[in-house]
Amino acid sequence: MYSILALIFKYIFIIVIYLFIFSIIRLIYLDIKSMDAISFEDRAYLKLINRKDSLPFKIDEHYIIDGDIKLGRQNNNDIVIKDQYVSKEHFQIVEDEKEYYLEDLESVNGTYLNGDKLYDIVKLKDGDIIRIGKIEFLFVNRE
Repeated sequence: MYSILALIFKYIFIIVIYLFIFSIIRLIYLDIKSMDAISFEDRAYLKLINRKDSLPFKIDEHYIIDGDIKLGRQNNNDIVIKDQYVSKEHFQIVEDEKEYYLEDLESVNGTYLNGDKLYDIVKLKDGDIIRIGKIEFLFVNRE
């Protein structure tokens, strides 16, 4: 009787190990698949810091900043994010002579830059973290 139970537990343990290995391989595959072949040389862009699959709405991994852009929930924005914590027009990034400035557009939940709430227009630098609600972007400027 005990040998049968030991045999059953042995096979259950083997199955659990294979499922664990499969889930690790799946995560590696999804991570590699998410790497886009887009060239970001000499461009500024926003990179999503959150895990894309952990968010309950559609969002891209990267957003190229080409001139002035607006982010918000409405469809007329350059970057549309259908999140309940994002205002209709949440923030904008303005380009002026190869420098970028972040401005909160009087959003309800606010825009945070490196953990501090924005109250005025702020100049962005490479490596800044922009947070709106639960979403965090890394600002990358390759120029």
